[in-house]
Amino acid sequence: MPNRPTTVLKVLAGAVALPLLALVAPAWGRPPAAPPAAPAGEPATLCASAGTLYGADGAYAAVGLCADSGGLRLTVSAPASCGRTGSHTTYACRTTGTWTARHAGTMLAGTLPGPAEYPGPGTYDVTASVRIRSEPAAIDLQGTVRASLKLTAPRAKPAHTVTVNRTTLHRDTTTTLTYTVRRDSEDGDGSARFGLIGEETSGVRISTTDPRCVNPLVGRYPATTRLPHALDCALTTLQPGRPAKVTVNVSVGAACSTVVSKLGYWMPDGQALYTGGMQPGPTLTCA
Repeated sequence: MPNRPTTVLKVLAGAVALPLLALVAPAWGRPPAAPPAAPAGEPATLCASAGTLYGADGAYAAVGLCADSGGLRLTVSAPASCGRTGSHTTYACRTTGTWTARHAGTMLAGTLPGPAEYPGPGTYDVTASVRIRSEPAAIDLQGTVRASLKLTAPRAKPAHTVTVNRTTLHRDTTTTLTYTVRRDSEDGDGSARFGLIGEETSGVRISTTDPRCVNPLVGRYPATTRLPHALDCALTTLQPGRPAKVTVNVSVGAACSTVVSKLGYWMPDGQALYTGGMQPGPTLTCA
């Protein structure tokens, strides 16, 4: 039988920001001096020691929590270093799990590593439930780690906004909705991808006669199956002062479904591999 994960301890970290090497340094090592802090308000990755998990046979994992701030998203990760007490060998290890962060009375949450909407600068008390595994060292630990991160980068102003004329759907009803997509920034161009996605197993159907939109095609050619619970629209004439409107019909059966909306654009970041932004639009609830 496979070894069951072993966990021992949660170690509460202080609020000191450390470089990544300091986070994963072995317990016997002396961490290097921290690099100069980034200027206030500059987007950066901030890390803090978040605790050490201990297991059988001297196994341990030194865990850090890091936050990428700036832009519209906050991305939290949990780098870790694994080893065994008494040995000077450290091993690469893999972190999975979930995280929550409290900031100014609000709660954010996500998977590791993963993003949430960035509310802006301030102190974030981050808690992560993690599983740390290292195959070479046969280490498998679970536990909870915590750190406090003070982020200074301002929240970027959205380049685009999405609104809808109503936000509630009803069972056994077809609702006609009009989405308005605006480009508020002088940067970039008039192109964007606008999408709607319902819950696949609910039977929700999203349709439109707008020629800019299609239900996504799935399956290998020559299959013609399309996803009725999703809609993909290619908008090409967005300019400040010239919004685009998309009218859709959402049919909900006996099972309720939320419908989320997303907007993606890739200019002005051009040839950068991870370009532009993917920002959320309104979420439709169902009653």
